[in-house]
Amino acid sequence: MSAPLSDTLRLILTDGGPGQCIFPINNACNAACGFCSFNRDDLPRSDWKFADLEGSKKAADILYANGIHYLIITGGEPMMHPNLHEICAHAAGIGMTVLLVTNGSLLNPDSCRKLKENGVSSIFISIDSHDTVSHEENRGLPKVLERIKTANAEFARLGVQSTASVTMSRLIKDYEKLPDFLESLGFTAVTFSYPLVHLGSSFLGYSDSDLVKLSNEDLDAAFRAVDSLRRRFTVINPTASIEDMRSLLQGRPQSFDCLAGFKYFYLDWDLQIWRCHHWETPIGSIFDFDASKRVRDGCQKCMIDCMRDPSVMQHAAVALTDSLAHVRGGRFSTAAKTMFSRKTATSVAASAGQWRWIMGL
Repeated sequence: MSAPLSDTLRLILTDGGPGQCIFPINNACNAACGFCSFNRDDLPRSDWKFADLEGSKKAADILYANGIHYLIITGGEPMMHPNLHEICAHAAGIGMTVLLVTNGSLLNPDSCRKLKENGVSSIFISIDSHDTVSHEENRGLPKVLERIKTANAEFARLGVQSTASVTMSRLIKDYEKLPDFLESLGFTAVTFSYPLVHLGSSFLGYSDSDLVKLSNEDLDAAFRAVDSLRRRFTVINPTASIEDMRSLLQGRPQSFDCLAGFKYFYLDWDLQIWRCHHWETPIGSIFDFDASKRVRDGCQKCMIDCMRDPSVMQHAAVALTDSLAHVRGGRFSTAAKTMFSRKTATSVAASAGQWRWIMGL
């Protein structure tokens, strides 16, 4: 089940809307991606960790009680976790919307149905290229695209949204070839992960690899290529977010603050909660987390897509909450400026442009 509509509306009016948490339930992975430190050849099995089942359930309860209603389960490869389905079922059962990020190697019609039965409503499947050979060589997973194509057909039948998750890297020689390739695999939408060569947190979704070490000029060109694809295919990354990433590269002022630490969080396999993947120190144990630990300081330091992109779309809800607080304080002019700004209008437009995808239609 999902959170009651009344709870969502209450959060929009009083606290900027519901939040989300990225939860890698394990660091173990069966892939060998060149741009990732979860790489099975780099991370010894002796260092593999799996989040405790009962601790994960309690963590979900705490997150939900603090207005965090979206749980994005990832890894490593989360389908390697022996208690994946129990974690998903518990989170969905208390009202969270559960999303799963996977490389697709362990998907088959039976596992697709089991994910649906245990409350997963949306799937993100990693795709590295517009070419079968380069994707499977980078992943070290022969014939994985055949499994993904079969899984996408089953997800479509089950009514589970499936989105391609593509890391911007040198494996993509021509962005214009991506829409046809993704369509051939059964995808109707794509989200792009911005390349990362270093993270300060425990998360290992980065690598000091030539695949993602792009010059500012090359990266700017890649951002422009990504933005141009939306004429042919559903691109989830908002144009306004891509423009902010280009501004970050060029040292220009950015428009939107990141909501990580305020509405978005990262919870690791040790059940330590962080404001985001980029941050060097954790907030602390999830079991000590409450609203007093939240931070809203206008951070614009990095380009982690799963924090920066939704910040653009949720800005309007946060602006509404801020405006209502100004009204209650008698600051009517400030309330009007906050609610009816160009930035708020841009946020509304970004959300409206992705309404069907956000609603899973």
